[in-house]
Amino acid sequence: MAFWLDLMFGSDVGLMSMIVVIATALLISFYAGYFIYKVMKSDPDQAGR
Repeated sequence: MAFWLDLMFGSDVGLMSMIVVIATALLISFYAGYFIYKVMKSDPDQAGR
């Protein structure tokens, strides 16, 4: 465990890699939540318009 913590947070490259991974996960979660919200809110009568 100490090896992985040193690898991730011991250098600038590891820290930037973790920031990129976390930002990507947050963006995917946001877009998935927004998509689900729009699907739940949509009106079925206006599907073909």
